[in-house]
Parts: sequence; structure tokens; C-alpha cells
Amino acid sequence: MKKTLCALAVGATILTPVMAAAADVKVYGRAHVSLDYLDDGADYNEVGLSSNSSRLGFKAEQELENGMTVFAQIEQEINFSSGSANDDLEFATRDTFVGLKGDFGQARVGRFDSPFKVARGPVNFFGDMVGDIRNVTRAGNLRFDERNANTIEYKSPKFAGGFNVLGALSLHEANSPDATKDGAKDKDKAYDLALTYKEGKVDFAAAYEHYEEEAARGERDGFRIAGAYKITPEFNLGGLYQFLQHDNSEANPDAQVFGVAGEYKFAPKTSFRGEVFHRDVDADDANATLLAIGLEHRLDPTVRIYGNIATVLNDENSNLTPWAQGRTNTVGGVRGEDSLGLSLGMRYDF
Repeated sequence: MKKTLCALAVGATILTPVMAAAADVKVYGRAHVSLDYLDDGADYNEVGLSSNSSRLGFKAEQELENGMTVFAQIEQEINFSSGSANDDLEFATRDTFVGLKGDFGQARVGRFDSPFKVARGPVNFFGDMVGDIRNVTRAGNLRFDERNANTIEYKSPKFAGGFNVLGALSLHEANSPDATKDGAKDKDKAYDLALTYKEGKVDFAAAYEHYEEEAARGERDGFRIAGAYKITPEFNLGGLYQFLQHDNSEANPDAQVFGVAGEYKFAPKTSFRGEVFHRDVDADDANATLLAIGLEHRLDPTVRIYGNIATVLNDENSNLTPWAQGRTNTVGGVRGEDSLGLSLGMRYDF
């Protein structure tokens, strides 16, 4: 894996000047690491390092003679905390696609965040950190915050002052459709439909997603609505509601998630953020509540340091933690025990 990445990096360095003659090519990345104290409420309480969705990517864009623009992206997860521990990762493990855009809107194919996943954006104040909202929105087989493979997506041009419609179809989970799965045609498609609005002080998204019965985690439906409003230039407040349903509701009971999150910039480069989200499960003693607060300071537009503290309050039959999503330092929770995480982190976008 290391040899592959080295060869690609060298090749990109050599070829970029040649490619730039035909297309605008950019190398970009993110180094996001943190020092964490994790306590599962029972026997585990340790300090460790984590790489939090760190990445290296390549973007290319070129205007065509007919006025349209072709674009492509290749993005790979990088483990900045342990390096070689990511030998099992394939190249292009993150958002990777090619597409066309123009007056008609935008169309792309590949593997990338679903419109449903993107719809959490208005309240994503703790993304890829201890306290990430996905710790309560993405659990068990009721998972919708996914990056689906073999996807075709269309995004409309902006209309009515800031709205976009997105539709996506994920044709099959494996590299090739399995025509004989369970003696019938492959039925593991995913369907997405979303409406977004982002203009001025308002950021809004609503999305629906359906997975067919032979998808890896079974047939399921999800609905999500999220929004945020800048009450002042310094204070941004948002909320989210999500309803999830599985075809096998006995093993995977219906779940709702709802709550609020906000961020207040009390100095030119320093912000305070907080959130509370409750997961309400249609089963006995299976609910959980995520609470988090954080302080962030920007050393530069590209570099930030932060400190977060987050907890999940678990009912007797829940074992969620505030650290399971988007990070390499993660351990399982314990049923009925409240979990606590403290994190000091640095993120460098280049």
C-alpha cells in the first residue's frame, strides 16, 4: 500500500505540469489529529492518538469547447497517527468521481457522500471529532450517513433564490451486480432525493433515502431535515430531525433523532460550540442522548486547534459512544454505561 501511494504521489508530481496544460489540477489534503481521553463508563479509560478523516486528494477541472465543464476527484484516507496501520485501505477510499456541469446543472458518477449524508451539513459543528452527530444518527443497521459506490447523481441549477434538488441512484454495492443473489436479480440499490437551500443567513436541507432488501444492512428507509440560521454574524443556531425505519423492525426498531446545535464566535478567531441530540428508539430502555461542547481557535485560515468534551447518556440497552465516527481511535461502548470523551485536536487544511 505504501509503495502504491508513493508511486502515485511521484507520478502526480511529474504529470501535474503536463496535465495542467489541459486542465486545472489541484493537489489538496487535510491533516486532522487529536489527543483523546476515552472512558466507556466501565473498565476502559485510556489516552490515545487519533487521525480523524485525514485525507489526500487530487481535483481536476476543464472547460470544454461546448461551454460545459468536466471535473474529477480522487480522494484517499491517510492515517496521520499511525501511518502504516492503513495498509488495508484501498486507493480512492473517500469521495471519488467524474462528472459534467453546465447550465443544465451537474451530473457525476462514482463513490461519494449520499445526498442524505450531506443533509446533516447545517448542524455538522462537530464533524470528524469527539461529539460527531453521527454517533447517534448512524448506529447498528439503521445506517444512512453512507458513501455509496456505483452511484449516479444529478444536482439541479439553483432556482427560486437558492434551492437545489439532488437525486441519486446507487446501482449495486459490489463492483459488478450479482444476478443470482438469493436466486433472483440483485436488489441492493439505494435511492436518494434531497432538497437544499443555502443563501444569506439560512442553511437548510431535507432528504429521503431507501435501500433495497438485499443491501448489506437490509431494506430500510430514512428521512432527515436539518436547518441553521445565523441569528447574528457571530451566532449560528441549527436543529435536526431524523426518522429511520427498517424492514426487520423486530431486530432493528424504528428510531428518531432530534436536537439542536450552535456555534458562537466570541472573538475574531475563536468560537464556542455545543449540541444536544437525543436518539429515541422504539424499544425498551434503548434510548441515548449525545451532549458536547467545544472551543476552537484559528491560528490561520488553514490551521485550527480545539478542545472538545462529549458524553453519551445510555439507557440500559444502549451502548453508544461520542467517539465512534470518523476517527481511528475508537473502542466499543458498554450497555447501560455513560461514555465520556475529552479531545485536544489540530486540523490543517492544505
